[in-house]
Amino acid sequence: MHREQTGAAGDEPPVGPLAGFTVGVTAARRADELGALLRRRGAEVMHAPALRIVPLADDSELLAATKQLIDSAPDVVVATTAIGFRGWVEAADGWGLGEALLDRLREVRVLARGPKVRGAIRAAGLTEEWYPASESMAEVLERLLEEGIEGNRVAVQLHGEPLPGFIESLRAAGAEVVGVPVYRWMPPEDIGPVDRLLDATVARALDAVTFTSAPAAASLLDRAERRGMRGELLDALRHDVLPACVGPVTALPLEAHDIPTSQPERFRLGPLVQLVTAELPGRVRPLPVAGRRLEIRGHAVVVDGELRTVPPAGMALLRALARRPGWVVARSELLRSLPGAGRDEHAVETAMARLRTALGSPKLIQTVVKRGYRLALDPSADTKYGGG
Repeated sequence: MHREQTGAAGDEPPVGPLAGFTVGVTAARRADELGALLRRRGAEVMHAPALRIVPLADDSELLAATKQLIDSAPDVVVATTAIGFRGWVEAADGWGLGEALLDRLREVRVLARGPKVRGAIRAAGLTEEWYPASESMAEVLERLLEEGIEGNRVAVQLHGEPLPGFIESLRAAGAEVVGVPVYRWMPPEDIGPVDRLLDATVARALDAVTFTSAPAAASLLDRAERRGMRGELLDALRHDVLPACVGPVTALPLEAHDIPTSQPERFRLGPLVQLVTAELPGRVRPLPVAGRRLEIRGHAVVVDGELRTVPPAGMALLRALARRPGWVVARSELLRSLPGAGRDEHAVETAMARLRTALGSPKLIQTVVKRGYRLALDPSADTKYGGG
């Protein structure tokens, strides 16, 4: 879809679908993998882990739950995450209870949330009874309720994220539920990256923010509230910055604040990146300008398939012109769009000269004497774009 760049060598690689866009990553776990997938498609990545995972190997709550299940076998065990299940077995080993726990689990029905958890169960020498390919806890719940669990003890390996209605529904159906909390989410030790991500989101310096856990989304909202900028964050995520969530559970804290989210059909990092790769370029309206095809992306511009890096002041001017393509925009109005430009309209002329140089085609922007500047929108496109 993207034409090759037209550099001097004539053999530049195609522009990546996310080139010119900046994506925020809030994940604490597998952040490197997610960042690499985004960069491979051309994106700039701002990583700000909104949480850190704290194992509970020394936690009395996990120890008590483990001893309780060894002493009194459950009827069903629901394993929800691979890392959580492995962490549980490793913690039990550390207490000298590993073999006793595995022996107990061999006697009971084990349900897995999905294929990855199934792998962790098999690696521990156990066999799961069933798992849904969808990784949906709702499907696990539906199966348990259909089978009937009144009077059963159900152990649920908790994983730090909310399980909306899951435990409540089991109890309402007559089951005794034992929670197994394997790790907790805590605020990051260094809050600086989170604050920088918040500032960038509010300033619209990010084009998308990715979320791979509900606690991370909740933590970001909480930090914005503490800084007195939650309203600004909500406005940015509702209107300008794409909130991309790995699945519906992750999206819950955002949707509770009426933030519409985008989610892939399969709850995996790969499909999440594919979603961002499809949606961000789709938000850009290509403009036919002076015989060229102009795409204004987050921090860069694509001109006839060639990525052109533009300074922030130039991007501000270009966005102001593109809001009404083909129309003359006065210098005074352009001055207001420049961050920290003051009152001197000469700042507009300086930034405009640098913008034209960055675009590599001065004719894209026309000077209208004593009035201002305009994008040189092709005449045939006036009826489509001229009303801006």
